[in-house]
Amino acid sequence: MTQGTQTPLRSSRPAGPLTGRLAVPGDKSISHRALMFGALAVGETAITGLLEGEDVLRTAAAMRLLGAEVTRLGPGEWRVAGRGVGGLTEPVDVLDMGNSGTAARLLCGLLAGHPIFAVMTGDASLRKRPMLRVTVPLAATGAEFWTREGGRLPLAVRGAVDPMPLDYTLPVASAQVKSACLLAGLCAPGVTRVVEREHTRDHTENMLRHFGAEVSVTDTDAGREIRVVGQPELVAAPVRVPGDPSSAAFPIAAALLVPGSRVVVEGVGLNPLRTGLLTTLREMGASLEIENARVEGGEPVGDIVASFSALRGVDVPPGRAPSMIDEYPVLAVLAAFATGTTRMRGLAELRVKESDRLAATAALLTANGVRCTIEGDDLIVEGGAVPGGGLVETHMDHRLAMSALVMGLASAAPVTVDDAGFIDTSFPGFAALLNRLAGGEAISPP
Repeated sequence: MTQGTQTPLRSSRPAGPLTGRLAVPGDKSISHRALMFGALAVGETAITGLLEGEDVLRTAAAMRLLGAEVTRLGPGEWRVAGRGVGGLTEPVDVLDMGNSGTAARLLCGLLAGHPIFAVMTGDASLRKRPMLRVTVPLAATGAEFWTREGGRLPLAVRGAVDPMPLDYTLPVASAQVKSACLLAGLCAPGVTRVVEREHTRDHTENMLRHFGAEVSVTDTDAGREIRVVGQPELVAAPVRVPGDPSSAAFPIAAALLVPGSRVVVEGVGLNPLRTGLLTTLREMGASLEIENARVEGGEPVGDIVASFSALRGVDVPPGRAPSMIDEYPVLAVLAAFATGTTRMRGLAELRVKESDRLAATAALLTANGVRCTIEGDDLIVEGGAVPGGGLVETHMDHRLAMSALVMGLASAAPVTVDDAGFIDTSFPGFAALLNRLAGGEAISPP
């Protein structure tokens, strides 16, 4: 999408139920890591099911600039010829990470362990997001970082010549910060240790083992302790990327809201540290089934069957936030249609996403006649009939845009988003897919 150009879309009630089978794009978190770990491995890594959204394509471009050979063979089929741990080369151009906070923060970890100079930037949204949460702990490796005021991009880094292993306890639950520290530790002699008080998604640990690193995870009184032995020889290994559970949330939500619907989302990643939304939806009374459960590439996978359901309000505990942090906007939409009140607790992390996602989610609801309040870091939604008819400001946030479009499929009046262009960062073809399930043009330009 050309920056500065907006792509508005409007969604309205379809003529009938949503039906059919579909596959959502590959998991974004695993796609980023597959490209990065392939670049650090010796040999050629074959990747299937890679998400080809803009965020992941930025990571592929960055790995090329850092010396890896990254080749697209066909839809979702990629090959990465790696440089080995410590073998990345100095880029001749700026690394532009687009809209992806995950890619930017993980890349800080990669760069910190290599004795090279690099400059990183992103789009207008990413340039507002804080990076001190990774640059501060990474500086203990010996790397130097320079940022704009407030620790924001553009950012320059000179990696450590002799990187030191890290011993770091996460102040807040963040898989991105944890992963950045572990990636930096790959280039350092000895053991890097990271402690998290709350469990966060463990794709980095799983994939490090898959590529041959020595990783241990222990539950202690202080929290979950992850140790990685530095300077391993990572060996190329095939990666099959499962469907992204965060992307699957949108067709699942649509099926739950539109009367008579039954939708099967195939091959979705079911890592227990990513399935908080499914747990919450079942508590709300959602009809959800798992079929064809299996393990692929070290990650649990299955087909999710979602059928129209009468939902009820629930109290979502703060400890569940790390396992569903990206799904709160669409959960808030579902809560708007539920009977009773839903309280989502402990959402501080939403304030530092692509937008202040907590405030923007509340604004999305309010614009469409839903009563909601923010109390501290909690979002309280009063469920019932949803008038709709609002114009939603997306703030260049793909999840807000998709959540609002799902709302319009069941609200009394259509819902319009000011800009749907950023949906392609994670879910290319989103509107066309929902229209196929609906058997018509439920989502279209206003």
